[in-house]
Amino acid sequence: MVASITVVEGADRQLAGLLRGAGLTVVSTIRSETLPVLDRQVSQPPDVLIVDVRGETGLPTEVTSFKRKYNKTSVVLIVEKLDPALMLDAMRAGVTELVAEPFTGADIKAAVDRVTGGQVEDVSGGDVIAFIGAKGGVGTTTIAVNVAAALAAEKDSNVIVADLHAAAYGDVGLLFGVEPRFSVVDALENVRRLDAAFLKGLVVRAKPGLDVLASPETPSVRPPEGRQVRALIDRLATLYRTVVIDVPRADIGMIEALEPATAIVVVVNQELPTVRRAAQIGALLRQRHGKDRLGSVVSRYDSRAEIGQDDIERVVGLPVWGVLPSDYRLALQAANQGSPLVVDNHSRLADAIRQLARKVAKSERAAAAAVPRRVGRLAGLF
Repeated sequence: MVASITVVEGADRQLAGLLRGAGLTVVSTIRSETLPVLDRQVSQPPDVLIVDVRGETGLPTEVTSFKRKYNKTSVVLIVEKLDPALMLDAMRAGVTELVAEPFTGADIKAAVDRVTGGQVEDVSGGDVIAFIGAKGGVGTTTIAVNVAAALAAEKDSNVIVADLHAAAYGDVGLLFGVEPRFSVVDALENVRRLDAAFLKGLVVRAKPGLDVLASPETPSVRPPEGRQVRALIDRLATLYRTVVIDVPRADIGMIEALEPATAIVVVVNQELPTVRRAAQIGALLRQRHGKDRLGSVVSRYDSRAEIGQDDIERVVGLPVWGVLPSDYRLALQAANQGSPLVVDNHSRLADAIRQLARKVAKSERAAAAAVPRRVGRLAGLF
């Protein structure tokens, strides 16, 4: 099916002609000075809206309102350069493609192809559970590892843990006591050929009876693109019943890639700076993924602390799916031994993690993530 395109031209009046020359179907052109009445100029929403924002000081508010009204229309921005502030505003507005100078008609056509075809995938398969820390040191990796181990103990389980710290040091492999030869970087670089046999050569089997796709020994120079991560998650979900992901908290681009997740869990503690940061992450997650699949877990929970569970739910804006009591000695011992603390352990902390695992693995959460979404490369540019 040929995609219909509306172009909002700026000073460059040749843009529409460039697109037609590249084989694209431009159904209408709009001058940028008439953006305030953009809604009234579009009688029928196109498949793609291409907006030239070169010369603008930021993302026009009309683009945000248009995307909110016509959420099925993909938006591609033409920009002078990859400005981080503009990119963040664009991602929040739902824009998934961005083309910077210098560009050709073929570059824009490739962007249009990504948002109209080849990037729509029907995500089906197992649960995808993502853990993202509100701040460093809250125990995100420890929780992800132990939830995965708890789920692996279930009958007929088929679990993989993926450490997405490709451009940073990740500790999933260390906490499982494994020394992998390959890493998540190898999987990301070969995602197109990632069948069951190829993946088997990249993962390592851990004692709890699950597979580990670890972070690299030497981090990559730059983080992977969001579309690469999305493709990897989609592929893992077709090969495993449960996929547990340890998400780098500093990489905003990962937020977009988490679309296939059936549960996204923000890890927080009872410190004010962490709660504040969790509120920011929670707001961004709600904006991109809705609220049905989102929750939080409180690590090292202290019932006598000034900040209580109700305070966290109110400020962060996410339900608390679990509170984990503090047991530093047990957690440290498990880490030093390279064995998750839920393995053959019946402490209060281990029991709380098992309850959390049952909460986040509910299969009905998968239905909320099964709606196909268009995904572009904007998130991967952060």
